Amino acid sequence: MSRCVLFFLLLLVSAPVPADSPRLPAAAIASSHPLATEAGHAILAEGGNAFDAALAVAAVLGVVDPANTGLGGGGFWLLHRAADGFEIVVDGRERAPAAAGADMYLDRAGQIMARSSLDGALAAAIPGTPAAMAHISEKYGRLPLATVLAPAVRLAHEGFTISERYQKMIERRLPALADSPAAAAIFLPDGLAPEPGYRVRQPELAATLKRLASDGGKSFYHGDIARRLVEGVRAGGGIWTLADLAGYRPVERAPLRAEYRGMRITTVPPPSAGGVALIQMLKILEPYRLDKPARRDRERLLIEAMRQAYRDRAEHLGDPDFANVDVARLLSAEHIARQRAQLGAHGTKPAADTAPRAEGANTTHFSVIDRAGNRVAATLTLNTHFGSGFMPPDTGVLLNNEMDDFVIRPGAANTYGLVGSQANAIAPGKRPLSSMTPSFLETPDKVVALGTPGGSRIISMLLLASLEVAAGRGDLRAWLKRPRFHHQYLPDQVEYEPAAFDELTARRLGKLGYTLKRLDSEYGNMQAVVWHKTDNRLEAASDPRGDGAAWVK
Repeated sequence: MSRCVLFFLLLLVSAPVPADSPRLPAAAIASSHPLATEAGHAILAEGGNAFDAALAVAAVLGVVDPANTGLGGGGFWLLHRAADGFEIVVDGRERAPAAAGADMYLDRAGQIMARSSLDGALAAAIPGTPAAMAHISEKYGRLPLATVLAPAVRLAHEGFTISERYQKMIERRLPALADSPAAAAIFLPDGLAPEPGYRVRQPELAATLKRLASDGGKSFYHGDIARRLVEGVRAGGGIWTLADLAGYRPVERAPLRAEYRGMRITTVPPPSAGGVALIQMLKILEPYRLDKPARRDRERLLIEAMRQAYRDRAEHLGDPDFANVDVARLLSAEHIARQRAQLGAHGTKPAADTAPRAEGANTTHFSVIDRAGNRVAATLTLNTHFGSGFMPPDTGVLLNNEMDDFVIRPGAANTYGLVGSQANAIAPGKRPLSSMTPSFLETPDKVVALGTPGGSRIISMLLLASLEVAAGRGDLRAWLKRPRFHHQYLPDQVEYEPAAFDELTARRLGKLGYTLKRLDSEYGNMQAVVWHKTDNRLEAASDPRGDGAAWVK
Protein backbone atom coordinates (compact mmCIF):
# COMPACT_ATOMS: atom_id res chain seq x y z
CA MET A 1 0.00 0.00 0.00
CA SER A 2 1.45 3.40 -1.00
CA ARG A 3 2.10 6.11 1.57
CA CYS A 4 -0.42 8.41 -0.16
CA VAL A 5 -3.19 5.80 0.06
CA LEU A 6 -2.28 5.01 3.68
CA PHE A 7 -2.36 8.69 4.63
CA PHE A 8 -5.75 9.15 2.96
CA LEU A 9 -7.13 6.18 4.92
CA LEU A 10 -5.75 7.63 8.14
CA LEU A 11 -7.53 10.91 7.40
CA LEU A 12 -10.80 9.04 6.90
CA VAL A 13 -10.39 7.08 10.13
CA SER A 14 -9.61 10.22 12.13
CA ALA A 15 -12.35 12.35 10.54
CA PRO A 16 -14.97 13.74 12.91
CA VAL A 17 -17.95 11.53 13.57
CA PRO A 18 -21.19 13.36 12.72
CA ALA A 19 -23.18 14.15 15.83
CA ASP A 20 -26.39 15.93 16.67
CA SER A 21 -25.93 19.58 15.79
CA PRO A 22 -25.42 21.66 18.93
CA ARG A 23 -27.65 24.63 19.58
CA LEU A 24 -25.61 27.32 21.24
CA PRO A 25 -27.04 30.19 23.28
CA ALA A 26 -25.20 32.82 21.22
CA ALA A 27 -22.52 33.32 18.58
CA ALA A 28 -18.89 34.33 19.07
CA ILE A 29 -16.53 36.29 16.82
CA ALA A 30 -12.96 37.45 17.47
CA SER A 31 -11.11 39.58 14.94
CA SER A 32 -8.36 42.18 14.79
CA HIS A 33 -10.72 45.16 14.37
CA PRO A 34 -13.98 46.13 16.13
CA LEU A 35 -15.66 47.14 12.85
CA ALA A 36 -14.99 43.68 11.40
CA THR A 37 -16.35 41.89 14.45
CA GLU A 38 -19.40 44.15 14.37
CA ALA A 39 -20.00 43.36 10.69
CA GLY A 40 -19.81 39.63 11.33
CA HIS A 41 -22.42 39.80 14.07
CA ALA A 42 -24.64 42.00 11.88
CA ILE A 43 -24.61 39.33 9.16
CA LEU A 44 -25.51 36.66 11.70
CA ALA A 45 -28.42 38.84 12.84
CA GLU A 46 -29.63 38.97 9.22
CA GLY A 47 -29.85 35.19 9.12
CA GLY A 48 -26.39 34.35 7.89
CA ASN A 49 -24.33 31.44 9.16
CA ALA A 50 -20.73 31.36 10.38
CA PHE A 51 -19.43 31.14 6.82
CA ASP A 52 -21.35 34.26 5.77
CA ALA A 53 -20.13 36.06 8.89
CA ALA A 54 -16.54 35.05 8.17
CA LEU A 55 -16.78 36.54 4.68
CA ALA A 56 -18.17 39.79 6.08
CA VAL A 57 -15.34 39.94 8.62
CA ALA A 58 -12.74 39.27 5.93
CA ALA A 59 -14.15 41.91 3.59
CA VAL A 60 -14.30 44.59 6.29
CA LEU A 61 -10.76 43.79 7.45
CA GLY A 62 -9.63 44.35 3.87
CA VAL A 63 -11.05 47.87 4.13
CA VAL A 64 -10.09 48.91 7.67
CA ASP A 65 -6.89 46.88 8.08
CA PRO A 66 -5.25 47.07 4.62
CA ALA A 67 -1.80 46.76 6.13
CA ASN A 68 -2.50 43.10 6.86
CA THR A 69 -5.13 41.77 4.45
CA GLY A 70 -7.30 42.60 1.48
CA LEU A 71 -8.56 41.52 -1.94
CA GLY A 72 -4.99 41.59 -3.27
CA GLY A 73 -3.84 38.80 -0.96
CA GLY A 74 -4.66 35.24 0.00
CA GLY A 75 -4.95 32.82 2.88
CA PHE A 76 -6.42 29.66 4.37
CA TRP A 77 -9.95 29.08 5.64
CA LEU A 78 -10.67 26.14 7.97
CA LEU A 79 -14.41 25.36 8.01
CA HIS A 80 -16.53 23.08 10.21
CA ARG A 81 -20.16 22.39 9.34
CA ALA A 82 -22.06 21.32 12.44
CA ALA A 83 -24.94 19.49 10.75
CA ASP A 84 -22.77 16.61 9.55
CA GLY A 85 -19.34 17.23 11.06
CA PHE A 86 -17.89 18.04 7.62
CA GLU A 87 -14.57 19.88 7.73
CA ILE A 88 -12.54 21.34 4.88
CA VAL A 89 -9.68 23.75 4.22
CA VAL A 90 -10.27 26.28 1.45
CA ASP A 91 -6.84 27.13 0.11
CA GLY A 92 -6.94 30.68 -1.24
CA ARG A 93 -3.16 31.02 -1.28
CA GLU A 94 -1.67 33.20 -4.02
CA ARG A 95 -0.01 31.68 -7.12
CA ALA A 96 3.09 32.70 -9.06
CA PRO A 97 2.33 34.18 -12.49
CA ALA A 98 3.09 32.09 -15.58
CA ALA A 99 6.11 34.23 -16.49
CA ALA A 100 7.72 33.72 -13.07
CA GLY A 101 11.06 31.90 -12.93
CA ALA A 102 13.51 30.66 -10.33
CA ASP A 103 16.02 33.44 -11.06
CA MET A 104 13.60 36.34 -11.56
CA TYR A 105 14.93 38.29 -8.57
CA LEU A 106 18.63 37.71 -9.29
CA ASP A 107 20.99 39.98 -11.21
CA ARG A 108 23.46 38.75 -13.83
CA ALA A 109 25.94 37.90 -11.10
CA GLY A 110 23.39 35.69 -9.37
CA GLN A 111 22.91 38.13 -6.49
CA ILE A 112 19.47 39.04 -5.14
CA MET A 113 18.29 42.43 -6.36
CA ALA A 114 17.54 44.41 -3.21
CA ARG A 115 13.85 44.42 -2.23
CA SER A 116 12.77 43.22 -5.68
CA SER A 117 10.61 40.48 -4.12
CA LEU A 118 9.16 42.83 -1.52
CA ASP A 119 8.34 46.20 -3.13
CA GLY A 120 6.41 47.02 -6.28
CA ALA A 121 4.40 45.16 -8.88
CA LEU A 122 7.00 42.46 -9.60
CA ALA A 123 6.68 41.22 -5.99
CA ALA A 124 2.99 40.34 -6.34
CA ALA A 125 1.60 36.84 -6.85
CA ILE A 126 -1.90 36.23 -8.25
CA PRO A 127 -4.40 36.94 -5.42
CA GLY A 128 -6.64 34.20 -4.06
CA THR A 129 -8.85 35.96 -1.51
CA PRO A 130 -11.66 37.08 -3.88
CA ALA A 131 -11.93 33.60 -5.43
CA ALA A 132 -11.93 31.90 -2.04
CA MET A 133 -14.64 34.24 -0.76
CA ALA A 134 -16.85 33.65 -3.79
CA HIS A 135 -16.33 29.89 -3.46
CA ILE A 136 -17.23 29.81 0.23
CA SER A 137 -20.27 32.01 -0.33
CA GLU A 138 -21.62 29.84 -3.13
CA LYS A 139 -20.92 26.46 -1.52
CA TYR A 140 -21.34 27.06 2.22
CA GLY A 141 -23.03 30.41 2.79
CA ARG A 142 -26.70 31.17 3.24
CA LEU A 143 -27.03 34.83 2.22
CA PRO A 144 -26.32 36.51 -1.14
CA LEU A 145 -22.75 37.74 -1.51
CA ALA A 146 -24.10 41.27 -2.04
CA THR A 147 -25.62 41.20 1.46
CA VAL A 148 -22.46 39.80 3.01
CA LEU A 149 -20.19 42.40 1.39
CA ALA A 150 -22.48 45.38 2.08
CA PRO A 151 -20.74 46.43 5.36
CA ALA A 152 -17.37 46.50 3.60
CA VAL A 153 -18.77 48.50 0.66
CA ARG A 154 -20.23 51.06 3.05
CA LEU A 155 -17.01 51.43 5.07
CA ALA A 156 -14.87 51.76 1.94
CA HIS A 157 -17.20 54.49 0.63
CA GLU A 158 -17.80 56.38 3.89
CA GLY A 159 -14.34 55.82 5.35
CA PHE A 160 -13.00 55.05 8.81
CA THR A 161 -10.68 56.85 11.21
CA ILE A 162 -7.18 55.55 11.74
CA SER A 163 -5.42 54.79 15.01
CA GLU A 164 -1.88 55.50 16.15
CA ARG A 165 -0.97 51.88 15.44
CA TYR A 166 -2.26 52.26 11.88
CA GLN A 167 -0.23 55.43 11.42
CA LYS A 168 2.95 53.64 12.50
CA MET A 169 2.31 50.80 10.04
CA ILE A 170 2.00 53.34 7.20
CA GLU A 171 5.27 54.96 8.31
CA ARG A 172 7.05 51.60 8.09
CA ARG A 173 6.00 51.15 4.46
CA LEU A 174 5.96 54.81 3.38
CA PRO A 175 8.63 54.49 0.62
CA ALA A 176 6.83 51.59 -1.10
CA LEU A 177 3.43 53.28 -0.84
CA ALA A 178 4.88 56.56 -2.11
CA ASP A 179 6.18 54.78 -5.23
CA SER A 180 2.61 53.82 -6.18
CA PRO A 181 0.58 56.93 -7.08
CA ALA A 182 -2.77 55.15 -6.57
CA ALA A 183 -1.76 53.90 -3.11
CA ALA A 184 -0.21 57.24 -2.13
CA ALA A 185 -3.41 59.08 -3.05
CA ILE A 186 -5.31 57.06 -0.45
CA PHE A 187 -2.83 56.39 2.33
CA LEU A 188 -0.40 59.34 2.12
CA PRO A 189 -2.26 62.65 2.11
CA ASP A 190 0.31 65.38 1.47
CA GLY A 191 2.89 62.61 0.99
CA LEU A 192 3.03 61.71 4.68
CA ALA A 193 1.46 59.19 7.02
CA PRO A 194 -1.79 60.76 8.27
CA GLU A 195 -2.35 61.60 11.92
CA PRO A 196 -4.56 59.43 14.15
CA GLY A 197 -8.19 60.37 13.62
CA TYR A 198 -7.75 60.92 9.87
CA ARG A 199 -10.61 59.42 7.85
CA VAL A 200 -9.46 57.09 5.07
CA ARG A 201 -11.93 56.83 2.19
CA GLN A 202 -11.47 54.27 -0.60
CA PRO A 203 -14.04 54.94 -3.37
CA GLU A 204 -12.24 52.74 -5.94
CA LEU A 205 -12.22 49.81 -3.50
CA ALA A 206 -15.91 50.39 -2.76
CA ALA A 207 -16.65 50.16 -6.49
CA THR A 208 -14.57 46.99 -6.83
CA LEU A 209 -16.31 45.35 -3.86
CA LYS A 210 -19.71 46.30 -5.22
CA ARG A 211 -18.84 44.78 -8.58
CA LEU A 212 -17.59 41.57 -6.95
CA ALA A 213 -20.80 41.37 -4.93
CA SER A 214 -22.90 41.62 -8.05
CA ASP A 215 -21.04 39.08 -10.19
CA GLY A 216 -19.71 36.63 -7.60
CA GLY A 217 -16.12 37.70 -8.03
CA LYS A 218 -15.98 36.93 -11.75
CA SER A 219 -14.88 40.41 -12.85
CA PHE A 220 -11.79 40.25 -10.62
CA TYR A 221 -10.46 37.32 -12.64
CA HIS A 222 -12.14 37.69 -16.03
CA GLY A 223 -13.73 41.13 -16.50
CA ASP A 224 -12.93 44.79 -16.45
CA ILE A 225 -11.33 44.68 -13.00
CA ALA A 226 -8.99 41.96 -14.24
CA ARG A 227 -8.02 44.15 -17.17
CA ARG A 228 -7.26 47.12 -14.91
CA LEU A 229 -5.22 44.93 -12.57
CA VAL A 230 -3.10 43.51 -15.38
CA GLU A 231 -2.60 46.86 -17.11
CA GLY A 232 -1.55 48.47 -13.82
CA VAL A 233 0.82 45.65 -12.86
CA ARG A 234 2.54 45.58 -16.24
CA ALA A 235 2.89 49.36 -16.29
CA GLY A 236 4.51 49.05 -12.86
CA GLY A 237 7.09 46.53 -14.04
CA GLY A 238 5.20 43.34 -13.17
CA ILE A 239 4.56 40.24 -15.27
CA TRP A 240 0.87 39.39 -14.78
CA THR A 241 -1.35 38.44 -17.70
CA LEU A 242 -5.10 38.09 -18.08
CA ALA A 243 -4.53 34.33 -18.41
CA ASP A 244 -2.91 34.29 -14.95
CA LEU A 245 -6.04 35.74 -13.37
CA ALA A 246 -8.44 33.65 -15.45
CA GLY A 247 -6.59 30.48 -14.45
CA TYR A 248 -6.76 31.02 -10.70
CA ARG A 249 -8.87 28.54 -8.71
CA PRO A 250 -9.17 28.05 -4.95
CA VAL A 251 -8.47 24.49 -3.84
CA GLU A 252 -10.34 22.42 -1.26
CA ARG A 253 -7.94 20.31 0.81
CA ALA A 254 -8.51 17.75 3.55
CA PRO A 255 -7.46 19.07 6.96
CA LEU A 256 -4.65 17.45 8.92
CA ARG A 257 -5.74 15.79 12.16
CA ALA A 258 -3.90 14.43 15.16
CA GLU A 259 -4.28 13.94 18.90
CA TYR A 260 -2.15 15.19 21.76
CA ARG A 261 -2.88 13.87 25.27
CA GLY A 262 -6.61 13.58 24.54
CA MET A 263 -6.85 16.86 22.61
CA ARG A 264 -7.84 16.65 18.93
CA ILE A 265 -6.05 19.02 16.57
CA THR A 266 -7.57 19.93 13.20
CA THR A 267 -5.36 22.17 11.10
CA VAL A 268 -4.14 23.11 7.62
CA PRO A 269 -2.06 21.01 5.19
CA PRO A 270 0.58 22.16 2.69
CA PRO A 271 1.12 24.57 1.04
CA SER A 272 0.95 25.80 4.62
CA ALA A 273 3.79 24.42 6.69
CA GLY A 274 1.86 25.33 9.82
CA GLY A 275 -0.20 22.18 10.29
CA VAL A 276 2.65 19.74 9.72
CA ALA A 277 4.98 21.66 12.03
CA LEU A 278 2.37 22.12 14.78
CA ILE A 279 1.50 18.41 14.83
CA GLN A 280 5.18 17.42 14.72
CA MET A 281 6.01 19.62 17.71
CA LEU A 282 3.09 18.35 19.76
CA LYS A 283 3.85 14.70 18.98
CA ILE A 284 7.56 15.18 19.77
CA LEU A 285 6.58 16.60 23.15
CA GLU A 286 3.76 14.15 23.94
CA PRO A 287 5.76 11.76 26.21
CA TYR A 288 6.94 14.60 28.44
CA ARG A 289 4.90 15.88 31.40
CA LEU A 290 5.19 19.54 30.54
CA ASP A 291 2.42 20.49 32.96
CA LYS A 292 4.60 19.81 36.01
CA PRO A 293 5.15 23.24 37.59
CA ALA A 294 8.69 22.38 38.68
CA ARG A 295 9.83 21.05 35.30
CA ARG A 296 13.10 22.92 34.79
CA ASP A 297 13.71 21.77 31.23
CA ARG A 298 10.29 22.70 29.82
CA GLU A 299 11.60 25.65 27.79
CA ARG A 300 14.52 23.58 26.47
CA LEU A 301 12.20 20.82 25.29
CA LEU A 302 9.91 23.29 23.53
CA ILE A 303 12.83 25.06 21.86
CA GLU A 304 14.23 21.76 20.61
CA ALA A 305 10.83 20.62 19.31
CA MET A 306 10.55 23.92 17.43
CA ARG A 307 14.04 23.42 15.98
CA GLN A 308 13.18 19.96 14.63
CA ALA A 309 9.86 21.01 13.08
CA TYR A 310 11.25 24.16 11.46
CA ARG A 311 14.14 22.13 10.06
CA ASP A 312 11.65 19.88 8.27
CA ARG A 313 9.85 23.01 7.06
CA ALA A 314 13.06 24.23 5.47
CA GLU A 315 14.07 20.90 3.95
CA HIS A 316 10.87 19.18 2.85
CA LEU A 317 7.81 21.41 2.50
CA GLY A 318 6.32 23.24 -0.47
CA ASP A 319 3.26 23.29 -2.73
CA PRO A 320 2.03 19.64 -2.92
CA ASP A 321 0.73 20.25 -6.44
CA PHE A 322 4.32 20.81 -7.60
CA ALA A 323 6.59 18.95 -5.17
CA ASN A 324 6.54 15.51 -3.60
CA VAL A 325 5.60 16.52 -0.07
CA ASP A 326 5.38 13.26 1.87
CA VAL A 327 3.16 14.42 4.72
CA ALA A 328 2.46 10.82 5.81
CA ARG A 329 6.16 10.20 6.39
CA LEU A 330 6.73 13.54 8.13
CA LEU A 331 3.89 12.79 10.58
CA SER A 332 4.66 9.09 11.00
CA ALA A 333 5.50 7.69 14.43
CA GLU A 334 8.90 6.57 13.10
CA HIS A 335 9.85 10.06 11.87
CA ILE A 336 8.60 11.71 15.06
CA ALA A 337 10.68 9.25 17.11
CA ARG A 338 13.79 10.18 15.08
CA GLN A 339 13.08 13.87 15.65
CA ARG A 340 12.62 13.25 19.37
CA ALA A 341 15.94 11.40 19.50
CA GLN A 342 17.62 14.51 18.06
CA LEU A 343 16.46 16.85 20.83
CA GLY A 344 19.53 18.71 22.00
CA ALA A 345 21.72 17.58 19.08
CA HIS A 346 22.23 20.92 17.37
CA GLY A 347 24.41 19.55 14.58
CA THR A 348 25.98 21.54 11.76
CA LYS A 349 23.70 23.95 9.93
CA PRO A 350 24.27 26.31 7.01
CA ALA A 351 24.18 30.00 7.83
CA ALA A 352 21.21 32.02 6.60
CA ASP A 353 21.93 35.10 4.51
CA THR A 354 19.87 37.44 6.67
CA ALA A 355 18.27 37.62 10.06
CA PRO A 356 14.47 37.88 10.38
CA ARG A 357 12.87 41.24 10.87
CA ALA A 358 10.75 42.09 13.87
CA GLU A 359 7.42 41.32 12.21
CA GLY A 360 4.63 40.28 14.53
CA ALA A 361 1.25 41.68 13.52
CA ASN A 362 1.25 41.65 9.73
CA THR A 363 -1.34 39.17 8.39
CA THR A 364 -4.67 38.78 10.19
CA HIS A 365 -6.71 36.03 11.78
CA PHE A 366 -10.34 35.75 12.86
CA SER A 367 -12.43 33.03 14.45
CA VAL A 368 -16.22 32.50 14.33
CA ILE A 369 -18.74 30.12 15.93
CA ASP A 370 -22.45 30.56 15.20
CA ARG A 371 -25.49 29.37 17.16
CA ALA A 372 -25.74 26.19 15.08
CA GLY A 373 -22.16 25.24 15.98
CA ASN A 374 -20.67 25.99 12.56
CA ARG A 375 -17.20 27.41 12.96
CA VAL A 376 -14.43 29.09 10.97
CA ALA A 377 -10.77 29.79 11.66
CA ALA A 378 -9.25 31.89 8.88
CA THR A 379 -5.82 33.45 8.45
CA LEU A 380 -5.40 35.94 5.59
CA THR A 381 -2.46 38.04 4.47
CA LEU A 382 -0.71 40.39 2.06
CA ASN A 383 2.61 39.15 3.53
CA THR A 384 4.43 42.20 4.96
CA HIS A 385 2.62 45.38 6.01
CA PHE A 386 0.67 46.79 3.03
CA GLY A 387 2.04 43.94 0.92
CA SER A 388 4.05 45.19 -2.05
CA GLY A 389 2.77 48.74 -1.48
CA PHE A 390 1.58 48.70 -5.09
CA MET A 391 -1.99 49.50 -6.14
CA PRO A 392 -3.06 49.23 -9.81
CA PRO A 393 -4.92 52.45 -10.73
CA ASP A 394 -8.73 52.55 -10.60
CA THR A 395 -9.00 49.32 -8.55
CA GLY A 396 -8.44 50.25 -4.89
CA VAL A 397 -6.68 46.88 -4.52
CA LEU A 398 -3.34 46.77 -2.70
CA LEU A 399 -1.30 43.84 -3.98
CA ASN A 400 0.58 41.28 -1.93
CA ASN A 401 4.33 40.60 -1.97
CA GLU A 402 3.99 36.85 -1.49
CA MET A 403 6.68 36.08 -4.07
CA ASP A 404 9.12 36.68 -1.21
CA ASP A 405 7.75 33.54 0.48
CA PHE A 406 9.35 31.41 -2.22
CA VAL A 407 13.01 30.41 -2.08
CA ILE A 408 14.57 33.26 -4.05
CA ARG A 409 17.98 31.57 -4.10
CA PRO A 410 19.20 28.38 -2.36
CA GLY A 411 20.40 29.23 1.15
CA ALA A 412 18.95 32.74 1.08
CA ALA A 413 16.49 33.73 3.78
CA ASN A 414 13.25 35.59 3.17
CA THR A 415 12.14 38.63 5.14
CA TYR A 416 11.30 36.37 8.13
CA GLY A 417 14.70 34.67 8.11
CA LEU A 418 13.20 31.44 6.74
CA VAL A 419 15.16 29.30 4.32
CA GLY A 420 13.86 26.51 2.10
CA SER A 421 14.61 23.84 -0.45
CA GLN A 422 13.78 23.18 -4.09
CA ALA A 423 10.30 22.16 -2.92
CA ASN A 424 9.59 25.88 -2.41
CA ALA A 425 11.45 27.27 -5.43
CA ILE A 426 9.62 29.69 -7.74
CA ALA A 427 7.69 28.05 -10.59
CA PRO A 428 4.78 29.25 -12.78
CA GLY A 429 1.41 28.68 -11.10
CA LYS A 430 2.96 27.50 -7.84
CA ARG A 431 1.76 28.52 -4.39
CA PRO A 432 4.48 29.71 -1.99
CA LEU A 433 4.96 27.91 1.31
CA SER A 434 3.19 29.60 4.23
CA SER A 435 3.27 29.60 8.02
CA MET A 436 -0.44 30.42 8.43
CA THR A 437 -2.00 27.94 10.87
CA PRO A 438 -5.75 28.40 11.48
CA SER A 439 -6.74 25.52 13.74
CA PHE A 440 -9.45 23.84 15.79
CA LEU A 441 -8.58 22.29 19.15
CA GLU A 442 -11.04 19.97 20.88
CA THR A 443 -10.82 18.52 24.38
CA PRO A 444 -13.51 16.54 26.23
CA ASP A 445 -14.99 19.78 27.56
CA LYS A 446 -14.27 22.48 24.98
CA VAL A 447 -13.85 23.38 21.30
CA VAL A 448 -11.46 26.18 20.36
CA ALA A 449 -11.07 27.97 17.01
CA LEU A 450 -7.89 30.04 16.92
CA GLY A 451 -4.99 31.40 14.93
CA THR A 452 -2.67 34.39 14.72
CA PRO A 453 -0.56 36.56 12.43
CA GLY A 454 3.17 36.79 12.99
CA GLY A 455 5.15 35.55 10.00
CA SER A 456 7.47 32.67 10.85
CA ARG A 457 6.46 32.90 14.53
CA ILE A 458 2.86 31.88 13.83
CA ILE A 459 3.51 28.16 14.30
CA SER A 460 5.40 28.49 17.58
CA MET A 461 2.63 30.75 18.93
CA LEU A 462 0.07 28.06 18.06
CA LEU A 463 2.22 25.49 19.86
CA LEU A 464 2.32 27.52 23.07
CA ALA A 465 -1.43 28.16 22.97
CA SER A 466 -2.20 24.51 22.18
CA LEU A 467 -0.21 23.35 25.19
CA GLU A 468 -2.19 25.72 27.41
CA VAL A 469 -5.49 24.40 26.05
CA ALA A 470 -4.42 20.78 26.50
CA ALA A 471 -3.27 21.42 30.06
CA GLY A 472 -6.51 23.22 30.94
CA ARG A 473 -4.61 25.99 32.69
CA GLY A 474 -6.36 29.33 33.12
CA ASP A 475 -8.99 30.78 30.82
CA LEU A 476 -9.00 31.90 27.21
CA ARG A 477 -7.55 35.33 27.93
CA ALA A 478 -4.74 33.77 29.95
CA TRP A 479 -3.79 31.58 26.96
CA LEU A 480 -3.59 34.63 24.72
CA LYS A 481 -1.59 36.67 27.24
CA ARG A 482 1.06 34.00 27.73
CA PRO A 483 4.56 35.39 27.03
CA ARG A 484 6.03 33.90 23.86
CA PHE A 485 9.35 32.58 22.63
CA HIS A 486 10.43 31.19 19.29
CA HIS A 487 13.07 29.15 17.48
CA GLN A 488 12.90 28.47 13.74
CA TYR A 489 16.06 26.39 13.06
CA LEU A 490 17.69 29.24 11.16
CA PRO A 491 18.95 31.61 12.37
CA ASP A 492 20.08 29.52 15.36
CA GLN A 493 18.73 31.76 18.09
CA VAL A 494 15.86 31.89 20.55
CA GLU A 495 13.75 35.05 20.25
CA TYR A 496 11.61 35.87 23.26
CA GLU A 497 9.23 38.51 24.53
CA PRO A 498 10.52 40.53 27.49
CA ALA A 499 8.36 38.62 30.00
CA ALA A 500 8.90 35.12 28.57
CA PHE A 501 12.05 34.19 30.53
CA ASP A 502 13.07 35.31 33.97
CA GLU A 503 16.74 35.99 34.65
CA LEU A 504 17.39 32.53 36.04
CA THR A 505 15.81 30.76 33.04
CA ALA A 506 17.65 32.95 30.55
CA ARG A 507 20.95 32.26 32.32
CA ARG A 508 20.29 28.52 32.40
CA LEU A 509 19.44 28.43 28.67
CA GLY A 510 22.59 30.42 27.92
CA LYS A 511 24.72 27.90 29.79
CA LEU A 512 23.12 25.14 27.72
CA GLY A 513 24.51 26.81 24.59
CA TYR A 514 21.50 28.72 23.30
CA THR A 515 21.85 32.15 21.76
CA LEU A 516 19.07 34.29 23.20
CA LYS A 517 17.61 37.40 21.59
CA ARG A 518 15.39 39.44 23.90
CA LEU A 519 12.90 41.38 21.76
CA ASP A 520 12.05 44.98 22.46
CA SER A 521 8.32 44.38 22.13
CA GLU A 522 5.62 41.71 22.14
CA TYR A 523 4.42 40.04 18.94
CA GLY A 524 1.39 38.28 17.48
CA ASN A 525 -2.32 39.07 17.50
CA MET A 526 -4.16 35.84 18.30
CA GLN A 527 -7.95 35.69 17.95
CA ALA A 528 -9.88 32.81 19.53
CA VAL A 529 -13.38 31.64 20.34
CA VAL A 530 -14.33 28.76 22.64
CA TRP A 531 -17.41 26.62 23.07
CA HIS A 532 -17.48 25.17 26.58
CA LYS A 533 -19.43 21.97 26.03
CA THR A 534 -20.11 21.11 29.67
CA ASP A 535 -22.25 24.19 30.32
CA ASN A 536 -22.95 25.14 26.67
CA ARG A 537 -21.21 28.49 27.07
CA LEU A 538 -19.32 30.63 24.55
CA GLU A 539 -16.25 32.75 25.10
CA ALA A 540 -14.28 35.01 22.75
CA ALA A 541 -11.03 36.90 23.20
CA SER A 542 -8.64 39.08 21.22
CA ASP A 543 -4.93 39.22 21.89
CA PRO A 544 -4.16 42.11 24.27
CA ARG A 545 -1.17 42.91 22.05
CA GLY A 546 -3.51 44.22 19.32
CA ASP A 547 -6.58 46.42 18.84
CA GLY A 548 -9.03 43.60 18.14
CA ALA A 549 -12.54 42.98 19.39
CA ALA A 550 -14.09 39.72 20.55
CA TRP A 551 -17.81 39.60 21.29
CA VAL A 552 -20.35 36.97 22.22
CA LYS A 553 -23.87 37.92 21.10
